[in-house]
Amino acid sequence: MCRNATIRGLGAAIILLHASSIGTMWAQTVEPALEWRRIGSTSIDMALPAPAAGPVARVWYSADGSSLFAQTRNGRIWTSTDFETWKPSADQNAPTRIRVASSRLPEPNARFEPVNGSTRAYAIGRFVYRSDDAGRNWVAVTDYRNTSILGDGMLDIAASPRDADELTVSSQFGIWRSLDGGATWSGLNEGLPNFPATRLLAVPNGLRPARAALPLADNIEMEVEWLPGERSLWREAEPAQTTEERVLRASIGLRHNVNIVAVATSANWIYAGSADGRLFTSSDRGQNWTVANMRSDGAVRSIFVNPKDPRVAVLALSGSGQRVMRTYTGGRDWFDATGTLPQGPVYAVTADPASNALYAATATGVYYATADLSNLVPTGAWQKISESLPSGAPALDIRLDENGNQLFVLVAEHGLFATMAPHRLKELAVVNAADYSTRPAAPGTLLSILGNRFDRATAGGFAAPVLPSSDVETQIQVPFEVQGTNLPLTVENSAGRRSFGLPLAPVSPAVFTDRDGTPLLLDGDSGVALDVANPARSGTRVQILATGLGRVLPSWPSGVPAPVDNPPRVEAPVTVYLDREPLTVTRATLAPGYIGFYLIEVQLPKIVNAGPAEVFIEAAGRSSNRVRLYLLP
Repeated sequence: MCRNATIRGLGAAIILLHASSIGTMWAQTVEPALEWRRIGSTSIDMALPAPAAGPVARVWYSADGSSLFAQTRNGRIWTSTDFETWKPSADQNAPTRIRVASSRLPEPNARFEPVNGSTRAYAIGRFVYRSDDAGRNWVAVTDYRNTSILGDGMLDIAASPRDADELTVSSQFGIWRSLDGGATWSGLNEGLPNFPATRLLAVPNGLRPARAALPLADNIEMEVEWLPGERSLWREAEPAQTTEERVLRASIGLRHNVNIVAVATSANWIYAGSADGRLFTSSDRGQNWTVANMRSDGAVRSIFVNPKDPRVAVLALSGSGQRVMRTYTGGRDWFDATGTLPQGPVYAVTADPASNALYAATATGVYYATADLSNLVPTGAWQKISESLPSGAPALDIRLDENGNQLFVLVAEHGLFATMAPHRLKELAVVNAADYSTRPAAPGTLLSILGNRFDRATAGGFAAPVLPSSDVETQIQVPFEVQGTNLPLTVENSAGRRSFGLPLAPVSPAVFTDRDGTPLLLDGDSGVALDVANPARSGTRVQILATGLGRVLPSWPSGVPAPVDNPPRVEAPVTVYLDREPLTVTRATLAPGYIGFYLIEVQLPKIVNAGPAEVFIEAAGRSSNRVRLYLLP
């Protein structure tokens, strides 16, 4: 019985490995619908009483106190009846609020909130205050050592009409509710679509987290990151990237006496866009500059630079002429790529020049087009690809992973989403089924062909087993019998065939991860997946699911699930490292019941440091991807 279908159930997404196509007689006839998935959550760990979120401008109760309403930064109004889950309010008009004046405030300009029929009153300023004598005396209920336990930036307050002890306040970091007059607080942010990030700084890749920027004030941004494997909250991070960008923008702006609002760099090249629609380029790290006027009354919002050829760039312009522009001459000449893109703000652009794919994040969603960025071939029609993303929410930023295989989109207030890059449906890729790296194939390795379903495959002159597939992805196993340093691969279906040439190595180890970098690590006793919520403990056994460990002894037929009893062992020497220290490997075999999976079991030391640790495999001198294992002493 083949249990390969459980790969997805365990979260082992099929990550992409580029291969060089050497011939084709194939064409995609029907494009499948994209499947978007959320990356991380919409809340942030900021060491407040509960997970935080973005600014909430106003809060108010219904007349009977049974419902709570909140208006987020973009003006949308949400309502909750259970004070946990939120849904859009049927009435998107905030009521007119009549503020009650008071001559007795706990601090200047504090906002006074009386409780009907009671001597209780509340107020917000730097802190939340409570009064039990109609404002004669006040207690700062959120003051702890002269710091607000709810953070700074209080925006609104509402007292419940049915209980004088119940109040809700909103701030720059979300909504907070107290049921005991401010003595204790809970957050109401986890179910509210109010993720405040406006820029995507990095996408997840192995040990590297997803990273986003949140606007604060005075051109300052806060950085947050989401670590693969934690499956929980975003957390505050050191603002290294945004600080570096701010310094670079200021330096360029001072030199040219202009307000620089967007920058992008690659090798020695710098592209800088101004608030008045001009584009400054330098090919020598800022020693010399050329200036191109985009003829826009708005700002340069976003710049993408081809990392392999910095002369190729794409940018988004705001203003009355919202446009997408491109250059293949290092900014000397710019050409309009707006084409059929719907009118409205274009917030960000990205591209995969190798496949002529162009993507735009706009106020009305995400769009995809094909445009030859290396010459004057016009852009084709733009196609909307965000139908299954949250409706009515602008796409604020967009990026591809470093191999152009996954597309990541930051949706206003709803967070980060990802999908297979649509251009892969036209430009097939042979991919490693375990990790993100461009590593060679090896005998017994699981590969995937991204872009279509195929029925037959040959590799190195041998029939390659085809495993259960989807409409956009086909899994195959490299036969154990292949030899040499190159692997010719051909796949076929009713529409034709496609041929590729892959590098081949005796071993090419890779730890299975999902598409966001969460590794398949299991507790050796219980078989439960290990992550931040279920860390490994000192002295226990950990099982690692991998592929690419090559031939086994005794030999085993390709395409057949490994036996449950006495599975064949890996022929190559295998070492596993924990924070660069070797562990005791108790076994390295084919994974019982699976095709193309290998199982490595290691013994953890009796003493380990608490927290995340780096793990990787080395087989016959070749290293795998690095993954994160969470530990408890």
